[in-house]
Amino acid sequence: MGASGAGKTTLMDVLAGRKTGGVVAGEIRVNGHPKNQSTFNRVSGYVEQEDVHLPQATVGEALRFSAALRLPSSVDPETRERFVREVISLVELERLEQAFVGVPGESGLSIQQRKRLTIAVELVANPSAIFMDEPTTGLDARAATVVMASVRAVVDTGRTVVCTIHQPSLDIFEEFDELLLLKPGGRCVYFGALGRESASLIAYFGGVPGTPPLPAGVNPANWMLEVTGPAAEASRGVDYAREYEASQLRAAAESMLERVHQPKPDVADLTLGELEVTRPSRQFALLVRRFLAQGWRMPDYNLTRFGVTLLVAFVEGSIAWKQGDDRNTVAGVMNIAGLLYMSTLFIGITNCMSIMPVAVTQRAVMYRERAAGMYGIGPYALAQGVVELPYILVQTVVYSAIVYWMMAFIPSAAKFFWFCFFFGLTLIFFTAFGLLCVALTPDIAIASLFSSFFFGFWNLICGFLQVQSAIPGWWIWAYYLNPVSWSLYGLIVSQLGDLYDEYIVNFDGQTVSISAFIQDYLGFKYSFIWPCVGILLGFIVVFRTSTFAALKLLNFQNR
Repeated sequence: MGASGAGKTTLMDVLAGRKTGGVVAGEIRVNGHPKNQSTFNRVSGYVEQEDVHLPQATVGEALRFSAALRLPSSVDPETRERFVREVISLVELERLEQAFVGVPGESGLSIQQRKRLTIAVELVANPSAIFMDEPTTGLDARAATVVMASVRAVVDTGRTVVCTIHQPSLDIFEEFDELLLLKPGGRCVYFGALGRESASLIAYFGGVPGTPPLPAGVNPANWMLEVTGPAAEASRGVDYAREYEASQLRAAAESMLERVHQPKPDVADLTLGELEVTRPSRQFALLVRRFLAQGWRMPDYNLTRFGVTLLVAFVEGSIAWKQGDDRNTVAGVMNIAGLLYMSTLFIGITNCMSIMPVAVTQRAVMYRERAAGMYGIGPYALAQGVVELPYILVQTVVYSAIVYWMMAFIPSAAKFFWFCFFFGLTLIFFTAFGLLCVALTPDIAIASLFSSFFFGFWNLICGFLQVQSAIPGWWIWAYYLNPVSWSLYGLIVSQLGDLYDEYIVNFDGQTVSISAFIQDYLGFKYSFIWPCVGILLGFIVVFRTSTFAALKLLNFQNR
């Protein structure tokens, strides 16, 4: 406990290994051995002040996901399920097991129910110690009592709970066994047992000269904070931090520290081998299953994607009805190229923009779960991309089947396949780009702005509004580094690039084959169709690899 600015949360974050900013110096020991953060994550839990969970998951799913990734793999499924059920009972979530977590303030669990879920998610990892950052913040008196009763039940199972708390009620304060009281600057004012009905605390402060006695019926926590506050200290000329430094209580703490600083002969250091980290393949499988369930339970997200796909397909098809059959004039061929260009951008941008809010929500949960050592960035990033493929496949087939025949493109199975293939690759790289934008930026607003710049730039320099040969030499690099250029290239050459026996009349006063026109005017060669495939796959790999690197190196959750 302590006033604002005393460093309560900072100290706890450092002890738990959750501090991401500033400079940390000194030494932390566990069982007398220097702390290894990877192993410590496996034997400790951390209940954050903000209750961050996947809104589309049920309470039971959230707990089983945590247990599957944090309990040793040697624990068989039956034992793991039994343990999860015990935790559900311990924090009294039985009636809410099938309830969706929901969005705070909008749907799903109440604030205190979410807090109990956050505690339970840590408990299913069977930690020896649990850190809690102000678990009663934002709760009314009744809800705070319910939550802290769950915390006390956790302690009674033999676990240690280290907790920051702000002005607890009398009932809540007396649930605690020991207190560390800090003043601004991180100076210690009290560190020791509270005693029954806070008797030890009251006796200590009562023994400091000038301290007014505890009035009858007053909460010892409120009295303690009042008498040690800066104004009270100044009025009485007392420095409680200095009083503590010279006290027997401090001497007892130093003596205890000296005893526990050295490892006991019979207590070995913890190793990851003993803790059996979950295999990456299992992490990937569990994440895929979770993301698939999330996607299925997001009708707004899927209806946006598929609704826009159907709407655009029918609108484009009706506007350009049968125009794909007009291939004997320059205007007709360029009209077909324009239809393919329109197909490339519109649906791709929709996919990119619609996945961003989903990725932002997933990232917030990922920060908490990664800090707990539940999974690595590799399985997470891979699963996040893989689960989009079935949806993109359906989108591709539905859109292509409508547009291809309404626009009367060449009725060839091979050409229809190529249209689907290049359109599908386009959706994949736009989706991958959306995930990358989120990974590189702190919030959805900046991610949207960042992506919008690239949409406009790609549109300008993809080789349609301004053909490749007309792009200034100092900008040609941007054309080659533009994934939309290669989508357009692939779509056009796959449909028109091999039409050697169909001719355009009056191109610069000549009659030329469509293939020759595509090559001479647009600069697209049919022989380059497979390199086009490789380049688009390369962009997808680059976007996904960059997303992995950004998630690993950038952390926008500052603690």
